[in-house]
Amino acid sequence: NAQLAFNQRANVRFTALENGINNSIAALELTNRFFLISSDVTREQFRNFTEPLLRHYPYIQAFNYHKIVAGKDLSSYVAAMRKHYPGFNVNERQGNLLVPVKVRDVHRVVQYVEPFEGNEPALGFDADSYRDQDEALQRALATGRPASTDLLVLVQQSEKRHGIVLLMPLYRNGVVPDDPVARQSALTGDTAVVLYTSDMVEKVMKASGFFRSPGLVVRVYAADTAEPSKLVYSDDKEGGQEKKVVSLSVVSPHIEPIARTFDFGGRVWLMTVEADQAMWLPVVSGSMWTLGVGTLFVLLAAAYMHMFAARSARVQILVDQQTLDLKHANELLKSDIEARERAEDALRLRERAIEASANAIVLINANGPDYHIEYVNPAFERITGYSAQEVLGKSFRSLQSEDWEQAGVEELRTALRDRVEKHITLRNYRKDGTLYWHDVYLSPVRDASSNVTHFVVTQYDVTSTKRYEAELEFQANRDSLTGLANRNLLRDRLRQALAYADRYGHPIWVVFVDLDRFKFVNDTLGHRAGDLLLSRVAERLLLAVRETDTAGRLGGDEFALILPERSDEGLSTSVIQRIIEHVAAPLHVEGHEFFVTCSMGVSVYPNDGADADTLIKHAEVAMYRAKEMGRNNFQFYTAAMNAESLEKLTLEGGLRSAIDRQEFLLHYQPQVDLRSGRIIGMEALIRWKHPDLGMVPPFKFIGLAEETGQIVPIGQWVTRTACVQAKAWENAGFGKLRVAVNFSPRQFFQGDMVQSVADILEEVGLDPECLEIELTESLVMTDVERAITILRELKLLGVQLSIDDFGTGYSSLSYLRRFPIDVLKIDQSFVRDITTDPDDAAIVVSIISLAHSLRLKVIAEGVETYEQLAYLTDHGCDLMQGYYFSRPVATEDFTELLNEGKHLPCAEEEEEDGVRALSGH
Repeated sequence: NAQLAFNQRANVRFTALENGINNSIAALELTNRFFLISSDVTREQFRNFTEPLLRHYPYIQAFNYHKIVAGKDLSSYVAAMRKHYPGFNVNERQGNLLVPVKVRDVHRVVQYVEPFEGNEPALGFDADSYRDQDEALQRALATGRPASTDLLVLVQQSEKRHGIVLLMPLYRNGVVPDDPVARQSALTGDTAVVLYTSDMVEKVMKASGFFRSPGLVVRVYAADTAEPSKLVYSDDKEGGQEKKVVSLSVVSPHIEPIARTFDFGGRVWLMTVEADQAMWLPVVSGSMWTLGVGTLFVLLAAAYMHMFAARSARVQILVDQQTLDLKHANELLKSDIEARERAEDALRLRERAIEASANAIVLINANGPDYHIEYVNPAFERITGYSAQEVLGKSFRSLQSEDWEQAGVEELRTALRDRVEKHITLRNYRKDGTLYWHDVYLSPVRDASSNVTHFVVTQYDVTSTKRYEAELEFQANRDSLTGLANRNLLRDRLRQALAYADRYGHPIWVVFVDLDRFKFVNDTLGHRAGDLLLSRVAERLLLAVRETDTAGRLGGDEFALILPERSDEGLSTSVIQRIIEHVAAPLHVEGHEFFVTCSMGVSVYPNDGADADTLIKHAEVAMYRAKEMGRNNFQFYTAAMNAESLEKLTLEGGLRSAIDRQEFLLHYQPQVDLRSGRIIGMEALIRWKHPDLGMVPPFKFIGLAEETGQIVPIGQWVTRTACVQAKAWENAGFGKLRVAVNFSPRQFFQGDMVQSVADILEEVGLDPECLEIELTESLVMTDVERAITILRELKLLGVQLSIDDFGTGYSSLSYLRRFPIDVLKIDQSFVRDITTDPDDAAIVVSIISLAHSLRLKVIAEGVETYEQLAYLTDHGCDLMQGYYFSRPVATEDFTELLNEGKHLPCAEEEEEDGVRALSGH
């Protein structure tokens, strides 16, 4: 009885240590699987993933990710890591010190370590500099299983504390090769679990309630023998005092010590349990009392027999023989009782262990085809929701509900039929209908004749693990906001569609979708409303396409559609038009109604590309053409678009350095007073002399500069250069000419714009009234109140302000009166037809009248004929500019015009000469 009780207490401690080892290995395998299914794990993702594992397994010192770094790339790798960890370096250990590593062909560097606090020295450590770690990695590559190092001094602590590193390799593309040689060549790094061995065993025992157990001495060795140097844990103290293992010789039972070995990542660990003999004395106290009474009885019987010694020798011999027979029978009976009690105790221990198991255990009869259930433990009732009474005696098949189409079900049937062990993962359903996943271990039970009579089925609930894996898969392949396919899944679906289309000769349309003016929603209602709008658009895209099509989100307000042609239904532009109409239907977001339109670009396989990236890129190029065509339409890709796109890329790259390379220059178009005929100013117009493309006109690069933000430094350059030139002409004796400079929306609303203009005027020494800032009508109406504030600040500087392209926008008279402007500039689209189109003529006359009523000057641009000039003069226009007088010319040519004194003939001169021609023509 004492031995049996001791064995029971020892076994539960063995089980606790075994669970701790298995949990450590399971945590490593889960972390490794996380890296295999994720293409590029970030530090934040690694921290979020390991945080719950560290809480669940407090005896784990750290989780590591080791990255393979080639020696030739070491310096660039260190520089990249220092962006996140200033002072980062790759180190190795020499004695008790960490020193910079000597460059080798390959390094295996600790890139991530969690928790970081307390493990700082491990970051950047070269694991290959430890021979034990390299040996463990080679063993893991050879076996394909997690491998553990021998005891070693960890870099986390300066004192001589020993621990182990349990590691598992990572391979390229997340695929584990079949043979060791292939695994070696595909190795990209490894994941590792770091353990302080003594802390691990102590915390495992504490968590199981077996710490400092009275009457027991527990020792754990990181070897298969009890070597003192390999001792990692000893439970040989109690209350600060050393435990005494006492033997009471005859009166105490002899308890045999127990030892058991464990496989820990390919290393053998030994655990021994020794008993304090004195503790077990009460177990046999009843037997000792029986022995004393029996002895007294024998002595009395002997005395009594001695009194009758005189009787015949024959009677004595018979009595002695009967006594011996009785004693032998009693001994046999006692031995049988003790054996039966030990067997019953062992059986009760097994029953208690099964009842206490956290995993579901089912005992089924081996007779097919029903395999009736004979026993279920409480964990089965808790996990499935079925009571024992509901399932006992029923077929094992009934536990699988109706979900018999899983691949694992057929494997289970085969294992039952062949009466062999099996491990599979199945989905199942609880009594309330909820889904759960479980790992199933099927083990046959044999009788004395080796015949299988039963099966033990152990079920481990892995629902949370499966759910987490599903979440990881969703995050890896789905857009978190809309649920559509993300860029990775979209490319994979497109590659699959291309393989199918190539086989059957069907075309595929790739549609790039971009919402029009989505930024307006974000800027006015905030990002939450923008997210809601994107979700609604995603729903509409799904409704607009077929089940065989794929809709995905590329990012921001950009979507992509994959439309393969089916044999029973071809593709036509009506499909694209239907999608545009679905998106354009009214949307209600947070009480506001929106009419969202989209621009679409379409590329077609195989004409526009043979791979996924090319097709998506060409569809995007076509989408930008749709934007240029006025939005809310679609365009098919053409080769000419690609050429324009390449030219745009060339221009965008050149814009960033054009100022430094002095590639910009200014041309000036004269502005002439219609009363005096004299040049009173000029408009500065930028030109770009590109080293490869030659002279680039403004309409090709001004919009691009506005998009990229380069318009701000370009605009400052134009303003300064024009002011310098105007001052130079003034110093040359040509008087104070007014130079007009165009401002873009981004430049105008730049926070320091007014101060920048003031600084330029002060630097150049130009009178502020000689600078005229031209603003388009649509610009000032974008944000009226803010524009008025900026215009007033500019007027305080003394500069002239003009509204360019007047009549083409949407300004109102009330706003126009509030703008502190000096000049209205009539757009050339009205001037062009004033002599032939009565409507344009009426508009021009109205603008001149309106401007004069507001005490503003009027300048007409685009004057190309004498008839246009005469009409403007007759109706009181103040100024003109256009090809009739002069094209925009370079600085030297404009200087020549000033030297010649070129001018328009005034009214008196025309009457005297009787001709209508330009002087100097």
